[in-house]
Amino acid sequence: MDSRTDHLVRKLRLRHLELLVALSETATMRGAAARLHLSQPALSKMLGEIEACFDARLFERSHQGMQPNALGASAAYRARAVLHELERATEEVAALKSGAVALLRLGAPSVTAAVPAAVADLRQRLPGAVVQIREGRVHELIQRLLAGELDCVFGAVTPELLASDVTPRLEPVLMLEDELCVLTAGPAPRAGKGPLRWADLRDAPWMVPPRDTLVRQAFMTAFLNDAAVPPAPVIEVMSSVTIGALLRADPALLCAVRREHATDELARGGVRHVDVTPRVPLPSFGLFLRRDGLPRPAILTAFADALRRVASPPRSGRSQTPRLRRTSTS
Repeated sequence: MDSRTDHLVRKLRLRHLELLVALSETATMRGAAARLHLSQPALSKMLGEIEACFDARLFERSHQGMQPNALGASAAYRARAVLHELERATEEVAALKSGAVALLRLGAPSVTAAVPAAVADLRQRLPGAVVQIREGRVHELIQRLLAGELDCVFGAVTPELLASDVTPRLEPVLMLEDELCVLTAGPAPRAGKGPLRWADLRDAPWMVPPRDTLVRQAFMTAFLNDAAVPPAPVIEVMSSVTIGALLRADPALLCAVRREHATDELARGGVRHVDVTPRVPLPSFGLFLRRDGLPRPAILTAFADALRRVASPPRSGRSQTPRLRRTSTS
C-alpha cells in the first residue's frame, strides 16, 4: 500500500464506509441517521472525519439535502464494493465451515441451457462447491457484479452494454456465439426446392417476443434480407414458460428464440428445431468478471472451463462442436 492508502486504512472504520453508502443513497443526514441508528451530530462528525481523510469535499449540502459530487460518488462506489466484499467473506467462511469447498455467486438470465449444464458439470468435478444463482437482466447483473455482489455474470453482449461506460471495467473470459433459432412442436415445414429459407415461412403462424427485443429485431431482419415482408406474429410473448407451453399446445406455431432458449426447450422434449437458411447471428453470450487486477478464485476458472465443456448449439438435433471464442484477458 502507498502512504495515502495506509493513512485511510488507519483512520477509516467500516462505519465510515457505511455512512458514505447511506448518504449517497438517502441524500439526507436524517435518512442516513435512521438507517445507521445514529444521531445526526454523530454522523456530521463522522463525515468530517471522512472528508479530512480524503482531504476533499465529498458531498454538496443544500436545502434539498446532500448530494455526492464526483469525488463523493467515486468514494461511495468503492465503499459499497468493500462492504460487499466483506459480505462475501462472511458468506464464504460460513459455507466453508458447513463443509463447502468453494462458493460461487453467479448472475445469469432466467432462460439459459448452458448455465444449468455447467453448474451440474462443476458440481460433478467439485462436489463440495456451493453455487448461488441470481437471475435478471444483463445490465442489472453487471451492476451487481461491479458492486461486488456477484463473482461473475453470464449474459448477452447487448449494444447497450457495449455503449456503456462499464465495459472497460469488465474482463470477458469466455464468449459463446449466438443465433436466431426456429422451433415447432409440429412437422417441420418444407421448401419447394432446395433448403428452407425465411421467405418460405412468411405465411406461417409465428410466435415471437416484443419489438424492443434483440430476437424480434433479428427476426424482422431475417425476412427483410430475404426480400420478404416480416410477418405479423399471431402471438407476441416474452415469458419463456409461456412460450414453451404454447409451443407444445399448438403444433402449428413456429417460434423464434435465441439458441440458449432453443437448447433448453429441445432438452425438455416435445419440440424440434427447424433449419432455416441463412443463419442469423445474435449478440454473443459472455462470461464476465470484474477487471480489478486481483487473483481469481479457482472456482471461477473451474466454472469457465465447465461452460466450455457443455456449450453446444442445437443444429437439427445433431451434436456439433461448440462455437466458442476465448477472449484475451489482457
